[in-house]
Amino acid sequence: MTTTNMTGNDGADDVVRFLRVGEAGREVPVIQDGSGRAYDLSPVIGTGDLDGAFLAAGGVSRAMQALDGGELSERSIDGLRVGAPVARPGAVICIGQNYAAHAAETGAAAPKSPIIFFKHPNTVVGPFDDVLIPRGSTRTDWEVELAVVIGARCRYLDSVDDALDHVAGYTIGNDVSEREFQIELSGGQWSKGKSCETFNPLGPWLVPRSEVPDPQKLSLRSFVNGEPRQDSNTSDMIFSVSYLIWHLSQFLVLEPGDVVNTGTPQGVALSGRFPFLTPGDIMTLEVEGLGQQEQHLVAFTQ
Repeated sequence: MTTTNMTGNDGADDVVRFLRVGEAGREVPVIQDGSGRAYDLSPVIGTGDLDGAFLAAGGVSRAMQALDGGELSERSIDGLRVGAPVARPGAVICIGQNYAAHAAETGAAAPKSPIIFFKHPNTVVGPFDDVLIPRGSTRTDWEVELAVVIGARCRYLDSVDDALDHVAGYTIGNDVSEREFQIELSGGQWSKGKSCETFNPLGPWLVPRSEVPDPQKLSLRSFVNGEPRQDSNTSDMIFSVSYLIWHLSQFLVLEPGDVVNTGTPQGVALSGRFPFLTPGDIMTLEVEGLGQQEQHLVAFTQ
Protein backbone atom coordinates (compact mmCIF):
# COMPACT_ATOMS: atom_id res chain seq x y z
CA MET A 1 0.00 0.00 0.00
CA THR A 2 1.20 3.50 -0.81
CA THR A 3 0.12 6.95 0.28
CA THR A 4 -0.32 9.83 -2.08
CA ASN A 5 -0.52 13.59 -2.05
CA MET A 6 -4.16 14.34 -2.84
CA THR A 7 -4.12 18.12 -2.48
CA GLY A 8 -3.41 18.88 -6.15
CA ASN A 9 -5.90 19.02 -8.97
CA ASP A 10 -4.81 15.76 -10.62
CA GLY A 11 -6.81 16.44 -13.75
CA ALA A 12 -9.99 17.65 -12.03
CA ASP A 13 -9.80 21.45 -12.16
CA ASP A 14 -12.74 23.21 -10.50
CA VAL A 15 -14.37 19.92 -9.52
CA VAL A 16 -15.60 19.32 -5.98
CA ARG A 17 -14.97 15.76 -4.82
CA PHE A 18 -15.34 13.55 -1.75
CA LEU A 19 -12.75 11.14 -0.40
CA ARG A 20 -11.90 9.11 2.68
CA VAL A 21 -8.42 9.19 4.19
CA GLY A 22 -6.65 7.25 6.93
CA GLU A 23 -5.87 3.69 7.93
CA ALA A 24 -8.00 0.92 6.48
CA GLY A 25 -11.15 0.61 8.54
CA ARG A 26 -10.56 3.99 10.21
CA GLU A 27 -10.94 6.37 7.27
CA VAL A 28 -12.16 9.93 7.78
CA PRO A 29 -14.38 11.56 5.13
CA VAL A 30 -13.34 14.91 3.66
CA ILE A 31 -14.41 17.16 0.79
CA GLN A 32 -12.03 18.93 -1.60
CA ASP A 33 -12.78 22.09 -3.53
CA GLY A 34 -11.68 22.67 -7.11
CA SER A 35 -8.25 23.89 -6.05
CA GLY A 36 -7.57 20.71 -4.09
CA ARG A 37 -7.95 22.15 -0.59
CA ALA A 38 -9.45 19.60 1.80
CA TYR A 39 -12.09 20.33 4.43
CA ASP A 40 -13.35 18.46 7.47
CA LEU A 41 -16.85 17.05 6.91
CA SER A 42 -17.72 16.40 10.56
CA PRO A 43 -20.05 19.45 10.81
CA VAL A 44 -22.21 17.77 8.15
CA ILE A 45 -21.62 14.08 8.71
CA GLY A 46 -20.96 13.94 12.47
CA THR A 47 -19.44 10.58 13.35
CA GLY A 48 -20.85 9.01 10.19
CA ASP A 49 -19.17 8.06 6.96
CA LEU A 50 -19.55 8.38 3.18
CA ASP A 51 -21.95 5.47 3.06
CA GLY A 52 -25.42 4.61 1.85
CA ALA A 53 -27.14 6.36 4.75
CA PHE A 54 -25.26 9.60 4.08
CA LEU A 55 -26.06 9.48 0.38
CA ALA A 56 -29.73 8.61 0.92
CA ALA A 57 -30.15 11.59 3.26
CA GLY A 58 -28.92 14.07 0.63
CA GLY A 59 -25.50 14.29 2.21
CA VAL A 60 -23.72 15.23 -1.00
CA SER A 61 -25.87 18.33 -1.53
CA ARG A 62 -25.68 19.33 2.13
CA ALA A 63 -21.90 19.01 2.17
CA MET A 64 -21.50 21.06 -1.00
CA GLN A 65 -23.77 23.77 0.44
CA ALA A 66 -21.69 23.82 3.63
CA LEU A 67 -18.51 24.14 1.57
CA ASP A 68 -19.97 27.02 -0.46
CA GLY A 69 -21.16 28.70 2.73
CA GLY A 70 -17.73 28.63 4.38
CA GLU A 71 -18.96 26.40 7.19
CA LEU A 72 -16.14 23.83 6.97
CA SER A 73 -12.61 23.98 8.37
CA GLU A 74 -9.62 23.29 6.14
CA ARG A 75 -7.41 20.34 7.09
CA SER A 76 -4.26 18.75 5.73
CA ILE A 77 -4.41 15.25 4.27
CA ASP A 78 -0.83 15.12 2.94
CA GLY A 79 0.73 11.68 3.24
CA LEU A 80 -2.44 9.95 4.39
CA ARG A 81 -3.65 6.73 2.84
CA VAL A 82 -6.66 7.19 0.55
CA GLY A 83 -9.48 4.71 1.05
CA ALA A 84 -12.35 3.83 -1.25
CA PRO A 85 -14.60 6.92 -1.56
CA VAL A 86 -17.72 5.05 -0.46
CA ALA A 87 -17.81 2.97 2.70
CA ARG A 88 -19.24 -0.54 2.87
CA PRO A 89 -21.16 -0.77 -0.43
CA GLY A 90 -24.00 -3.24 -0.13
CA ALA A 91 -23.47 -4.53 -3.64
CA VAL A 92 -20.96 -4.25 -6.48
CA ILE A 93 -22.82 -4.88 -9.73
CA CYS A 94 -20.79 -5.20 -12.90
CA ILE A 95 -21.56 -5.00 -16.60
CA GLY A 96 -19.74 -7.36 -18.93
CA GLN A 97 -18.62 -6.65 -22.49
CA ASN A 98 -20.10 -3.15 -22.62
CA TYR A 99 -17.61 -1.92 -25.21
CA ALA A 100 -17.89 -3.59 -28.63
CA ALA A 101 -14.13 -3.68 -29.21
CA HIS A 102 -13.59 -5.39 -25.84
CA ALA A 103 -16.25 -7.98 -26.63
CA ALA A 104 -14.50 -8.62 -29.95
CA GLU A 105 -11.06 -9.05 -28.37
CA THR A 106 -12.51 -11.73 -26.07
CA GLY A 107 -14.01 -13.53 -29.05
CA ALA A 108 -17.61 -12.65 -28.19
CA ALA A 109 -20.29 -10.84 -30.13
CA ALA A 110 -21.52 -7.54 -28.76
CA PRO A 111 -24.37 -8.29 -26.31
CA LYS A 112 -27.94 -7.36 -27.20
CA SER A 113 -28.85 -6.92 -23.55
CA PRO A 114 -26.57 -5.96 -20.63
CA ILE A 115 -24.56 -8.83 -19.14
CA ILE A 116 -24.67 -8.60 -15.35
CA PHE A 117 -22.39 -10.21 -12.78
CA PHE A 118 -21.47 -9.45 -9.19
CA LYS A 119 -18.31 -8.96 -7.20
CA HIS A 120 -18.26 -9.57 -3.46
CA PRO A 121 -18.46 -6.13 -1.77
CA ASN A 122 -15.36 -6.93 0.29
CA THR A 123 -13.28 -6.80 -2.90
CA VAL A 124 -13.45 -2.99 -2.60
CA VAL A 125 -10.15 -1.49 -1.42
CA GLY A 126 -8.48 1.89 -1.67
CA PRO A 127 -7.23 3.22 -5.00
CA PHE A 128 -3.56 2.93 -4.01
CA ASP A 129 -3.75 -0.27 -1.96
CA ASP A 130 -1.80 -3.34 -3.07
CA VAL A 131 -3.63 -5.93 -5.17
CA LEU A 132 -3.01 -9.57 -4.27
CA ILE A 133 -2.46 -12.08 -7.06
CA PRO A 134 -4.55 -15.07 -5.93
CA ARG A 135 -2.95 -18.33 -4.89
CA GLY A 136 -2.25 -20.39 -8.02
CA SER A 137 -3.11 -17.57 -10.42
CA THR A 138 -1.29 -17.15 -13.72
CA ARG A 139 -3.91 -15.02 -15.52
CA THR A 140 -4.65 -11.96 -13.39
CA ASP A 141 -5.86 -9.05 -15.54
CA TRP A 142 -6.72 -5.35 -15.27
CA GLU A 143 -9.91 -3.48 -16.30
CA VAL A 144 -10.35 0.29 -16.06
CA GLU A 145 -14.01 1.26 -15.64
CA LEU A 146 -16.27 4.19 -14.93
CA ALA A 147 -17.91 3.30 -11.62
CA VAL A 148 -21.29 4.73 -10.64
CA VAL A 149 -22.32 5.18 -7.01
CA ILE A 150 -26.05 5.05 -6.36
CA GLY A 151 -27.53 7.89 -4.32
CA ALA A 152 -31.24 7.03 -4.17
CA ARG A 153 -33.17 3.78 -4.25
CA CYS A 154 -33.83 2.48 -7.77
CA ARG A 155 -36.82 0.18 -8.14
CA TYR A 156 -38.70 -0.25 -11.42
CA LEU A 157 -37.72 3.15 -12.78
CA ASP A 158 -40.27 4.36 -15.31
CA SER A 159 -37.87 5.99 -17.73
CA VAL A 160 -34.24 5.97 -18.81
CA ASP A 161 -34.45 9.77 -18.59
CA ASP A 162 -35.00 9.55 -14.82
CA ALA A 163 -32.09 7.22 -14.12
CA LEU A 164 -29.28 9.71 -13.52
CA ASP A 165 -31.37 11.45 -10.85
CA HIS A 166 -30.66 8.37 -8.72
CA VAL A 167 -26.87 8.63 -9.08
CA ALA A 168 -24.80 10.19 -6.28
CA GLY A 169 -21.62 10.45 -8.32
CA TYR A 170 -18.84 8.79 -10.24
CA THR A 171 -15.45 7.31 -9.50
CA ILE A 172 -12.85 4.94 -11.01
CA GLY A 173 -13.11 1.19 -10.62
CA ASN A 174 -10.51 -1.45 -11.46
CA ASP A 175 -12.43 -4.67 -12.14
CA VAL A 176 -9.41 -6.89 -11.53
CA SER A 177 -10.06 -10.37 -12.94
CA GLU A 178 -8.52 -13.84 -12.81
CA ARG A 179 -9.30 -15.24 -16.24
CA GLU A 180 -8.81 -18.95 -15.53
CA PHE A 181 -11.14 -18.71 -12.54
CA GLN A 182 -13.57 -16.63 -14.61
CA ILE A 183 -13.65 -18.81 -17.71
CA GLU A 184 -12.29 -22.34 -17.27
CA LEU A 185 -13.31 -22.80 -13.63
CA SER A 186 -16.43 -20.67 -13.69
CA GLY A 187 -19.10 -23.34 -13.63
CA GLY A 188 -21.12 -21.09 -15.92
CA GLN A 189 -20.77 -17.64 -14.34
CA TRP A 190 -17.93 -15.16 -13.86
CA SER A 191 -17.87 -14.28 -10.17
CA LYS A 192 -15.16 -16.80 -9.20
CA GLY A 193 -12.71 -14.81 -11.30
CA LYS A 194 -13.97 -11.45 -10.08
CA SER A 195 -14.33 -11.79 -6.30
CA CYS A 196 -10.80 -12.52 -5.10
CA GLU A 197 -9.66 -10.27 -2.26
CA THR A 198 -8.52 -6.75 -3.26
CA PHE A 199 -10.05 -7.20 -6.75
CA ASN A 200 -11.94 -3.88 -6.84
CA PRO A 201 -9.73 -0.85 -6.13
CA LEU A 202 -12.09 2.14 -6.06
CA GLY A 203 -11.39 5.87 -6.14
CA PRO A 204 -9.63 8.13 -5.43
CA TRP A 205 -12.67 10.40 -5.35
CA LEU A 206 -16.42 10.40 -5.51
CA VAL A 207 -17.21 13.23 -7.91
CA PRO A 208 -20.84 14.36 -7.52
CA ARG A 209 -23.18 13.83 -10.45
CA SER A 210 -23.66 17.59 -10.76
CA GLU A 211 -19.94 17.98 -11.47
CA VAL A 212 -19.99 15.55 -14.43
CA PRO A 213 -22.09 17.10 -17.22
CA ASP A 214 -22.12 13.96 -19.39
CA PRO A 215 -20.88 10.54 -18.19
CA GLN A 216 -20.81 9.43 -21.84
CA LYS A 217 -18.00 11.84 -22.75
CA LEU A 218 -15.15 10.70 -20.49
CA SER A 219 -11.84 9.33 -21.67
CA LEU A 220 -10.45 6.37 -19.74
CA ARG A 221 -7.00 4.79 -19.89
CA SER A 222 -4.89 2.16 -18.19
CA PHE A 223 -1.17 1.44 -18.03
CA VAL A 224 0.97 -1.43 -16.75
CA ASN A 225 4.48 -0.46 -15.63
CA GLY A 226 3.96 2.84 -17.44
CA GLU A 227 3.17 1.19 -20.78
CA PRO A 228 -0.22 2.01 -22.38
CA ARG A 229 -2.89 -0.67 -22.33
CA GLN A 230 -6.43 0.72 -22.62
CA ASP A 231 -7.35 4.03 -24.25
CA SER A 232 -11.00 4.69 -24.98
CA ASN A 233 -14.00 6.87 -24.18
CA THR A 234 -17.29 6.19 -22.42
CA SER A 235 -19.01 7.34 -25.62
CA ASP A 236 -18.09 3.89 -26.96
CA MET A 237 -20.27 2.08 -24.42
CA ILE A 238 -22.90 -0.18 -25.95
CA PHE A 239 -25.32 0.61 -23.10
CA SER A 240 -25.16 4.08 -21.56
CA VAL A 241 -24.99 4.76 -17.83
CA SER A 242 -28.60 5.97 -17.78
CA TYR A 243 -29.81 2.90 -19.65
CA LEU A 244 -27.88 0.58 -17.34
CA ILE A 245 -29.36 2.10 -14.19
CA TRP A 246 -32.87 1.93 -15.64
CA HIS A 247 -32.32 -1.64 -16.88
CA LEU A 248 -30.92 -2.89 -13.57
CA SER A 249 -33.90 -1.42 -11.73
CA GLN A 250 -36.21 -3.71 -13.69
CA PHE A 251 -34.53 -6.80 -12.24
CA LEU A 252 -33.18 -5.79 -8.82
CA VAL A 253 -33.36 -2.94 -6.33
CA LEU A 254 -30.35 -0.65 -6.28
CA GLU A 255 -29.73 0.90 -2.88
CA PRO A 256 -27.81 4.06 -1.93
CA GLY A 257 -24.11 3.28 -1.70
CA ASP A 258 -24.23 0.43 -4.22
CA VAL A 259 -21.52 0.53 -6.88
CA VAL A 260 -22.10 -0.22 -10.56
CA ASN A 261 -19.00 -0.95 -12.66
CA THR A 262 -20.07 -0.06 -16.19
CA GLY A 263 -17.69 -2.18 -18.27
CA THR A 264 -14.17 -1.96 -19.65
CA PRO A 265 -12.81 -1.10 -23.11
CA GLN A 266 -10.38 -3.09 -25.22
CA GLY A 267 -6.73 -3.52 -24.21
CA VAL A 268 -6.71 -6.20 -21.50
CA ALA A 269 -4.37 -9.17 -21.22
CA LEU A 270 -7.16 -11.57 -22.17
CA SER A 271 -6.82 -10.19 -25.71
CA GLY A 272 -3.50 -12.03 -26.07
CA ARG A 273 -1.70 -8.80 -26.95
CA PHE A 274 -0.23 -8.26 -23.48
CA PRO A 275 1.16 -10.46 -20.70
CA PHE A 276 -0.91 -11.13 -17.61
CA LEU A 277 0.08 -9.47 -14.35
CA THR A 278 2.90 -10.72 -12.14
CA PRO A 279 4.22 -9.67 -8.72
CA GLY A 280 5.95 -6.31 -8.88
CA ASP A 281 3.83 -4.97 -11.73
CA ILE A 282 2.14 -1.59 -11.31
CA MET A 283 -1.33 -0.80 -12.68
CA THR A 284 -2.24 2.85 -13.30
CA LEU A 285 -5.80 3.80 -14.25
CA GLU A 286 -7.42 7.14 -15.00
CA VAL A 287 -10.80 8.52 -16.04
CA GLU A 288 -11.17 12.07 -17.25
CA GLY A 289 -12.11 14.40 -14.40
CA LEU A 290 -12.14 11.60 -11.83
CA GLY A 291 -8.44 11.43 -11.00
CA GLN A 292 -5.99 8.56 -11.14
CA GLN A 293 -5.38 5.39 -9.16
CA GLU A 294 -2.38 3.07 -8.96
CA GLN A 295 -1.80 -0.38 -7.47
CA HIS A 296 1.22 -2.63 -6.99
CA LEU A 297 0.74 -6.36 -7.61
CA VAL A 298 1.80 -8.56 -4.70
CA ALA A 299 1.89 -12.36 -4.56
CA PHE A 300 -0.43 -14.14 -2.15
CA THR A 301 1.79 -15.44 0.67
CA GLN A 302 -0.47 -16.99 3.33
